[in-house]
Amino acid sequence: MKHRSKAVTAIEAAVMFVIAFLISFYDVFYSFDSLLRDKLYQRPRGINNKIKILAIDDKTLQDIGPFGTWSRSVYADVIDKLGEYPAVISFDIMIFGNMDEEGDEALKEACVNNGRVVSGSYINYNTAYKTDDNGAPYIDHFNVESIEQPIIEDCVRTGFVNAAPDEDGIVRSAMLSQTYDGVTHKSFAAQTYSAYCDFLGIEENITSLDSRNRMWISYAGRPYDYEHISLSSLLDGSVDPRIFTDCIVMVGAYASGLQDQFSVPGSADQMYGVEIHANIVQGLLDGKCPVPAGRTASALSAAVISCCVYVLSRKLKLKFSTPLVIFVIAGCMAAGVLLNDAGTTFPVLYAPLFSLVFYLANLIRKYAEEAAEKRKITAAFKKYVAPQVVEEIAKTGNYHIKLGGENRDIAVLFVDIRGFTPMSESLEPEQVVDILNSYLNLTTNAIFSNGGTLDKFIGDATMAVFNAPFDLDDYVYKAVKTAWDIVCGGNAIESKFLEKYGKSVAFGVGVNCGPAVVGNIGCDFRMDYTAIGDTVNTAARLESNAKRGQVLISEKVYEQVKDRVSAEPIGEIPLKGKSKGVFVYSLTGLNEAAEEKTEELANE
Repeated sequence: MKHRSKAVTAIEAAVMFVIAFLISFYDVFYSFDSLLRDKLYQRPRGINNKIKILAIDDKTLQDIGPFGTWSRSVYADVIDKLGEYPAVISFDIMIFGNMDEEGDEALKEACVNNGRVVSGSYINYNTAYKTDDNGAPYIDHFNVESIEQPIIEDCVRTGFVNAAPDEDGIVRSAMLSQTYDGVTHKSFAAQTYSAYCDFLGIEENITSLDSRNRMWISYAGRPYDYEHISLSSLLDGSVDPRIFTDCIVMVGAYASGLQDQFSVPGSADQMYGVEIHANIVQGLLDGKCPVPAGRTASALSAAVISCCVYVLSRKLKLKFSTPLVIFVIAGCMAAGVLLNDAGTTFPVLYAPLFSLVFYLANLIRKYAEEAAEKRKITAAFKKYVAPQVVEEIAKTGNYHIKLGGENRDIAVLFVDIRGFTPMSESLEPEQVVDILNSYLNLTTNAIFSNGGTLDKFIGDATMAVFNAPFDLDDYVYKAVKTAWDIVCGGNAIESKFLEKYGKSVAFGVGVNCGPAVVGNIGCDFRMDYTAIGDTVNTAARLESNAKRGQVLISEKVYEQVKDRVSAEPIGEIPLKGKSKGVFVYSLTGLNEAAEEKTEELANE
C-alpha cells in the first residue's frame, strides 16, 4: 500500500510539473504577471538631477500659440537660449516636412552651431510572425516597414521616438535599436545617452536586452518626478540657462492636449513620452536594465518549486503545510525582487500561483478524504449506535475504525423473546417476521433513546452496551431504564399480537455492569464493534434466567441505581460458566419521575 501511495504521489507530481512548466513556459498569464511585477519591481529609486525637461506645457501653448502653428524658429531660439550650457539637447518632437523656409534654415543653423542636438525620427511598423531564441513563436507588432527622418537629419543625431506598449497598454520595455535596409538605427533615448557619454568622454554601459532586442525599463521616477521647466519661461528670459549646465535637456510635450501620454508600471497617472525617454536614459546611465530570464529557466524554477510544495503539503499536516506555502510564496517574491535588482527579471506569478493552487488541491483532497472517512464511520456505526452518537462521530471525526479494543467500564443489556421458537413454528413466515420486526423496532428505539449502542441482533435476542464507544453520563441507570422501557413497551406489543394472531410475546431482560474490552473485533475486511468479557457473559446469563416480563439486574447494578428504582431481591443464583453465584434483583419499577418519562416513550 505504501509503495502504491508513493507511486501515485510521483505520478501526480509529474502531471503537476508538466502543467506548471507548460503554462509558465508559454507565459499564459503574462498580463497578470506583468501587473504583479509592476508592483514588486518598479520601485522609484530617485531621479538623476542631470536630466531636465523643457516642457511644452499649457503655459507655453498659451504664450506661443497652438503647437501646430509654430515656426521652426522657436526650436532655433531654444537652442540659442541654452547655448553651450547643456551637455545634450534632445527634441522629442516630430520635425518632419518643410513648414517655412526661414524657420527651417534657422533651426538647421542653430543645430550646426551647437553640435550637441538630438532629434526624433519615427518608425512605421507592420506585423510579422517570428520566433524568439528559444524557438517560441510570437507576433512581432514592431516589424520595421519604413523610417521617417526629421528635416534636420544631416545636422543632428536622430533616434526613433516610438513607444512600445504591451498588450495591456503599459510601457514596460523599449527598443534601443532597429535594423532597416542593413542600417542600425538607435532609439531617441539611446542616441541621447550616447551623446552624453561622448560629452563626458566615457564609455557606454553594456545594456542587457531580452530575446526580442528589448530593454526592460526600470523606472527611476513616477510621472512629474523629473525637474521640468516651462519652455516659455526659458524663451521669455525668466529662467537662467545656466541651471542646465552639463545636463541632458529633453524638450517634449507636457500638456494633455498634445496626446503624448502613456500608461506606465506602478502609477495610476499617465506619463508623458519625454518622461519615459528620461527614465530610459537614466536606466542606461545607472546600468539598471534588468533582462528577463530565459523561458526555460523561468518555467523550470516555477515547476520545481510548486511541485516540491505539492509533495510536501501532501505529506505534512495542515499546521505545517500552511506556514510552508506562505513561506514559499513570500520567499519567491523576495527572491524575485533581489534578482531583479541584480539584473535578472523572473516572472513573479507562476511559482507562488502554482504553489498555492497545489496546496489548495491537497487541502481539498484532505478535506474530501476526511469527509469520506466520516461517511465511512457513520455508515459503520449507524446500524448499531444511537443517532446522537453517530452525530458526534460525524461532527468530530475523532473516532477511527481499526482492529483492536480498549478497556472500558460499561453496562450491558441482553433481551430475548420468551417462547419465540415454538410460537414461530405455529405461524406463517410473514407473521413471524411481522412480530420479530415489531420487537426489534421496540428494543432498538429504547436503546437509542437512552444513548445506548446496539451491539448486535442474535436471532430473537438483542445485545446493547452503554458507555461505549463514547462516554455516557449515568450509563448504568440508562441501561436499567432501557430494560424497563422494553418491558413496558412489550405489554402493548403482547396485546396487539394476541388480538392479531392469537399469540403473545414477552421479554426476559438481563443487565450487568463492570469492566469489559470493547472495540472492533474481526479482520481487516470484516469487523464488528462489540464488547467481550465476564461482564458481558454475566449479563447474558441474567437474561437467560429471567422469566416472561422480568428484568434481572446484578448486585453491582442495583448498588448504583437503588435510590431511583424499586427492586425485589432474588438472592444468589448460580450462573452457567461461573464457579460462584451472583446476587440478583428483579426490577419492579422506576421512581415517579422516571416512570412518567418511560410512559411518554411507550406512548410514542
